[in-house]
Amino acid sequence: MPEKKYGKVYLVGAGPGNPGLITYRAMEVLASCDAVCYDALVDPTLVVTLPAHIERHFVGKRAGQHSMPQPEIEALLVKLAKEGKTVARLKGGDPFVFGRGGEEALALSREGISFEVVPGVTAAVAASAYAGIPLTHRGKATYATLLTAHETSDKKEGLEVPYDKLAQFSGNTLAGYMGMGKLPGIIEELIANGMSPDTPSAVIEWGTTNRQKVAYAPVKSLPEEIERVGIKPPGLFVIGDVVGLAADMAWFTPGPLQGKRVLVTRPASQSGAMYNQLREMGATVVPAPSIEIRKHNDTEGWRQFSGIVEQGGWLVFTSENGVRYFAEFLFKNGFDWRALGRFKIASIGAGTANALKSIGLDADFMPSRFTTVALSAEFPPLLEAGQHVVRVRGNLGDEKVEEAVKEAGAIPLSLTVYETHTAELDDGIRAWVEQGPINAITFTSGSTVTSFVEQWGSEKAVELVKDAVVISIGPMTSRIAEEAGISVTTEAEPHTVEGILNSLFRVLKK
Repeated sequence: MPEKKYGKVYLVGAGPGNPGLITYRAMEVLASCDAVCYDALVDPTLVVTLPAHIERHFVGKRAGQHSMPQPEIEALLVKLAKEGKTVARLKGGDPFVFGRGGEEALALSREGISFEVVPGVTAAVAASAYAGIPLTHRGKATYATLLTAHETSDKKEGLEVPYDKLAQFSGNTLAGYMGMGKLPGIIEELIANGMSPDTPSAVIEWGTTNRQKVAYAPVKSLPEEIERVGIKPPGLFVIGDVVGLAADMAWFTPGPLQGKRVLVTRPASQSGAMYNQLREMGATVVPAPSIEIRKHNDTEGWRQFSGIVEQGGWLVFTSENGVRYFAEFLFKNGFDWRALGRFKIASIGAGTANALKSIGLDADFMPSRFTTVALSAEFPPLLEAGQHVVRVRGNLGDEKVEEAVKEAGAIPLSLTVYETHTAELDDGIRAWVEQGPINAITFTSGSTVTSFVEQWGSEKAVELVKDAVVISIGPMTSRIAEEAGISVTTEAEPHTVEGILNSLFRVLKK
């Protein structure tokens, strides 16, 4: 019999929450896998930005439901690997530090499945650092103890945490995972067994992210300080003299939009810079792309384009996607840049103009406002009778530009190079959206509005954003939103992604 060929599983640490702290090796694995199985504490931007062909399996806790049981997760990893797939098991923190990665590695080993462990930055190290607490420090702590306060039924085997002994160790830093509910009892036991009630301590919620909150207090009054600050799970507690250094070493301060959850409906493949800018402002990014863009090879359109190349005319670009896919198909259809030598270029918007510049082309004309209405009004006087005008476009949208060109006596040609479709949201992304109130939502096109409503249903879509600031990129998008029952707070000025971010910051900062 031929030898069975299984896939490989990578047990990948996603880091402590901040997506910028994931390792280079982890990103390599994610980019090349066939399927990803991810937990609830993994930053969702790491998932939505994966190539579209990668399967997503959410195995974390969804709002109102429990996490997938560990045996089921292990069975899923085995199943996917036996199908010959390369699987990334993406876990918060490090797979082998309270991540149950060891159990998964053993399950894979028993089935003869190859695996690799990709370590991640664990929360005890990263969250403490972001709170200004070094786990070790000369003269204060010569070692650190990592522990889980969320104990299992293994107590009968003598595996419970020996708080009575830890309380008597000097020069030690205690860093505890998953212990928020049991912390008062832990503190009581530590003090009863000899720990000084005045030992510095802290609890860090959502460490390393813009949702980070920290409560600092002597250990005897830490529970009261947690309540005062409003700390909630997930949290890490740190107890030891090193915590006292935070008064001088705390360095991380989220931006002015801390606590604001901003839902981004733009395609994830185009939103990396937007996500980063929102994080820099202090916002929590809620990535829920409502549309996805796919290339479309308009065979007939390219045939007609071939027939007019020698005559030239105008090329009209109304989106960054149009530029991207036009350039890709230009070469695939047997042309090079010399084919554009007899064409002038018209462009809507700074984003489209920048996309053109990135491939070495400059726009000869841009309307005063970044809308197809403005283009349709201001562009025709530049045209000559009988001149060819190629509008590079997607499958959606109106034909105002083509109609205006025709009225001017020129000859329009629609060249469709991409398609816009409603994106599918997996359970993990939906859970992230519903994790808390949405403070703001951004719409970068009319199709992001219609697809958002299609994804969630009209009632749910309106409910999700009823108390949110709604930022629209322009008048057409605003009209579509209002027709869907979504009240627009303000329009971007100018009608660009940068304009959306500026408007968002101005409104939310008030």
